[in-house]
Amino acid sequence: MVFKVSKVDTTPFDGQKPGTSGLRKKVKVFVQPHYLHNFVQSTFNALTEEKVRGATLVVSGDGRYFSKDAIQIIIKMSAANGVRRIWVGQNGLLSTPAVSAVIRERVGIDGSKATGAFILTASHNPGGPHEDFGIKYNMENGGPAPEGITDKIYENTKTIKEYLIADVPDVDISATGVTNFGGPEGQFDVEVFDSASDYVKLMKSIFDFESMRKLISSPKFTFCFDALHGVGGAYAKSIFVEELGAPESSLLNCVPKEDFGGGHPDPNLTYAKELVARMGLGKSNPEVEPPEFGAAADGDADRNMVLGKRFFVTPSDSVAIIAANAVESIPYFSSGLKGVARSMPTSAALDLVAQHLKLKFFEVPTGWKFFGNLMDAGMCSVCGEESFGTGSDHIREKDGIWAVLAWLSILAYKNKENLDGGKLVTVEDIVRNHWSKYGRHYYTRYDYENVDATAAKELMAHLVKLQSSLSEVNEIVKGIRSDVSKVVHGDEFEYKDPVDGSISKHQGIRYLFEDGSRLVFRLSGTGSEGATIRLYIEQYEKDPSKIGRESQDALAPLVDVALKFSKMQEFTGRSAPTVIT
Repeated sequence: MVFKVSKVDTTPFDGQKPGTSGLRKKVKVFVQPHYLHNFVQSTFNALTEEKVRGATLVVSGDGRYFSKDAIQIIIKMSAANGVRRIWVGQNGLLSTPAVSAVIRERVGIDGSKATGAFILTASHNPGGPHEDFGIKYNMENGGPAPEGITDKIYENTKTIKEYLIADVPDVDISATGVTNFGGPEGQFDVEVFDSASDYVKLMKSIFDFESMRKLISSPKFTFCFDALHGVGGAYAKSIFVEELGAPESSLLNCVPKEDFGGGHPDPNLTYAKELVARMGLGKSNPEVEPPEFGAAADGDADRNMVLGKRFFVTPSDSVAIIAANAVESIPYFSSGLKGVARSMPTSAALDLVAQHLKLKFFEVPTGWKFFGNLMDAGMCSVCGEESFGTGSDHIREKDGIWAVLAWLSILAYKNKENLDGGKLVTVEDIVRNHWSKYGRHYYTRYDYENVDATAAKELMAHLVKLQSSLSEVNEIVKGIRSDVSKVVHGDEFEYKDPVDGSISKHQGIRYLFEDGSRLVFRLSGTGSEGATIRLYIEQYEKDPSKIGRESQDALAPLVDVALKFSKMQEFTGRSAPTVIT
């Protein structure tokens, strides 16, 4: 039976502008007739013909509500647009890092390679009929579509008049196998494959699984992983239990659910409540001794949080510690790192590692695509951002489970001599040793969400204006707190990409202090209403006698300065932030 292709008349929807992470809206927006269809057709129309006709595309995501319907729609539209084959992870599940790995590594039964992917995810945002859905397109390098493409998609959504769809029946995505269809242009196949196997294979080529197995089998070592009911659960069992021998009881919330079990699949101290309590960081003491190592991933498993027993590792410290220990602990890096990079708001802990190891170092705007450019050019091996994203050049997305395996590798390496006798080197030991060598970057982020957009812009303008006279800034600072270092530099961060020469302006306002401390102010666009002001406060301390202080105490003077000299309350009307990280 040959399927038929129809042209369907449509009209544009407002606001289909994809951000760095694609298009994210409430489910009720996506389920409107033609809404998803318009965006998918606009994407096909933005790609060059050879990326569509006769091509192989991946279509999967984090399993959130509406994913299964969306996959069937995209299959039908792909067939109509001349795509040759579609690859779908079993049950429509593939983590964002796994999609990147599949594009880069997987070879189909007939020798085919994928050139792109539709990823169905809204990352760490909640899922369910009244929550969020998202779609983004990734390119043949496995990374998110660059601005040139996303701008074109947006332009197309504003003028679209018709889309193409085929009358292909729904494909059963719960069982692996190939379904063949005949169309007006020849054959069209849908291959459903195991969600985990390609990704597991890649991880085994990067890490020393044998040394991690020894660590996990030691009675001294205990471990806990929380997938927050996201797609990370599809990988946790095969990696942590089957490959590494951890008991099943070490997995928390590892069954992927369309609504993430009603929770917020964001791996931080606020939302990963169960893991935080189990690790001894909750309000009350746990009844049993907490595990030595705990970790969580977000909805699409590209973010991670790392915890030791009663100990939180900041994402900024995590990437610095992975970079400092990668060459000796992780076989993939044994011949050395090509370079390291962090997003501008992330603490400068990584900078000091780069200086010490004489590595190329890059400070980039927020957005994983900037790291991707450096990696494609062979200039960067390990990178990270303060918003719980860490990764390397094995793929072109941040990778939550990779980060967990990196920490397990470091723990395995540090403990290879003392699993039989002697005291375990813990997560806390590793972090404190790092601080005593490099100094400590006390770090916090204040988010003011849904602030009036005009007020937010006025606050930023005030901060830029102040920078015209640093002597005036220093007078204000000293008037607020005499125990804060001197401001030596102030600017609005802009980045010239060393690979393609593109310039990104207005990436945040920075105040740099003589002692290595920093204040950064950014307007963020990931929320759905109003503006979000993010304030990043970082106090550097290299005196070994002062690196063990409570974070809040060490940061208090700088917090005081930041809030008063930015006139935060006057501009926003807020006496406190919405969220403190």
